[in-house]
Formats: sequence, C-alpha cells, structure tokens
Amino acid sequence: MTAQQDTFGQPLLTFPDSDKSPLSIRAKALVFVDPRSRQLREDLERLAPKALPVLIHGESGTGKELLARQIHRASDRAGLFVSVNCGAISPTYADAELFGYSAGAYSGSASSRAGWFGSANGGTLYLDEIGDLPLAIQVKLLSALENHEVTRVGAAHPNPVDVRLVAASSIDLGQAVEAGKFNQRLFRYLNEGHLLLPPLRDRVGDILSLAEYFLGIYSQRLSLDVPLISDAAQQVLERHSWPGNTRELENVIHFALLVSSGDEILPEHLNLPGVQDPLQQLAGQIDRLLQSGESVALRALLNRGLEQLNEKA
Repeated sequence: MTAQQDTFGQPLLTFPDSDKSPLSIRAKALVFVDPRSRQLREDLERLAPKALPVLIHGESGTGKELLARQIHRASDRAGLFVSVNCGAISPTYADAELFGYSAGAYSGSASSRAGWFGSANGGTLYLDEIGDLPLAIQVKLLSALENHEVTRVGAAHPNPVDVRLVAASSIDLGQAVEAGKFNQRLFRYLNEGHLLLPPLRDRVGDILSLAEYFLGIYSQRLSLDVPLISDAAQQVLERHSWPGNTRELENVIHFALLVSSGDEILPEHLNLPGVQDPLQQLAGQIDRLLQSGESVALRALLNRGLEQLNEKA
C-alpha cells in the first residue's frame, strides 16, 4: 500500500499495482480532499497509534479495508495484517476458522492450525462485515479479545494472543443490537474506536481527484495519453449519487477512457444514467417532432444536427 507524503498528510491512499493488491479490496483508492475526508483523516491519526479496537462503518465500496490497512500500518505493530470476510466463513467451521484447531480435532486433521486469530498474533485482525458472524461466535470473539487468549478446537489449554481488532460493517450495528442480531457487549467493545467513512456522494470534493487517479492508472496500463476531464463531465460526475461508491467510479472512468476519442473526457463518454450523447438527444427530439407534425421546428433541428455532424467530422 502506498501512502504519499507523510503517514497522515497524504492526499491519496491506494494500492497502486492492482495485480498485487488483495482480491478483497473493492475500493482501490481513498483521498482526503473533501472536508469530511479530512476530518476522517484526523480521526484516523488519533486512533491508529492506540491499542483500541476500531469499528469502521461505511457503505460497500467506500474503502473500509484501505482504512483498516492504514490503521495497521500506522500502529507499528510487527505482526501481520490478516483480512477476513465474515460472510465467507463457514457457519459449521467458524470456530475452527477463527480460533484454530488441534491435530486430530477433525477426521483427517493430522496437524494443528492457528486460525485467523493465531495468524494475526502481534498484528491486526480485520473482520469485514462483522455483523455476519453467528451470535455464538461473537461471544467467543469478545472473550478472546478481553482475555487475550484463544482455545483451539480440540485443545485442552488456551493459547495467549496479542491481536488488535479492526472491524467493518456496512449496516448500523446499533440497530442490529436492538433487533437482537448482534451482541451488545461486543458492540460496546468495538465502539470504543469508531470511524465513519461517508459514501462518495457525501464527499463530493474527493470525486474529481479519484477520477483523475483512475484515469491516470488506466491510461498508463493501456499506454494511452491521459485525457482531461471536461468541466461538463466533472459536473456530471459530481451530481451522480454513486450507489456503488469508489468501485463504481473506477468502472465509469475505465469505460470513459476506452470509448473516448481525442484529449478530453466528455459527458457522453460516461456510462451513467441520464447521460446521453447530444446526437441521441437530437434524434429523440426529431422523432417527437415528426409525430407532432412541427415542420418548422423540425427543419431547425435538422440544421442543428448537420452542424453537429460537421463538427464531429
């Protein structure tokens, strides 16, 4: 992971080589340009050096794992950063996957396994979508965190562990607690260090910087000159609601680069709802006028169409 400038002063947090970045990363870049992002960076600076657990709340695709990795990087913990998607943990073997198992605990298990907790000993364990953990495992997780020890499946004695937990959720865990779907004590434990990562639509000041970053990355990868993003295209990008957040923006910029010609990204190059090529708009207007019999207005539109075609030629 690259952090430009000093540890917290960087405008950009990213995995520059996507081939080497983890498959779990949905958002490959995070910037701190918008005022809300700058506040997030201040909160990150405050929490990272501490031993507190951290709970990151944000929509899918906003960059929660990037934040988690930066927390680990800035904590100077010598151990590994271990990332686990809780939704992918087998309900049947969740205990063994998280806390490990001893040799002979299962049929055919000739050797022991440390589990995710043991792998993160001395480092940071990142649990993405922690709300997907079964309630029984949530209780064991809290016990391991509070007592600094885990008991592997089939083991007679616990093993000491030194793990810092960073968890993430795209849902409001407070509401999950009220619904009886998340352990209240674990929520209180996690909530000691809380980071809110706003969706991209609420960080409008970050959009152009992220778009320019992705444009540069894909231009370099495809050996193309880097086009400019026109003012009109910038306005379209900043007005879009971005339900897919940074990952969606990356895809839109990649598409725009492939379909654009010349040295500028225009609104019609953006594969976004409500953005239509001017000639397509013109064709629709001509069709409506043909149906209504407005010959004078139709002639004027046809002249406009010819002018636009000449400009594109």
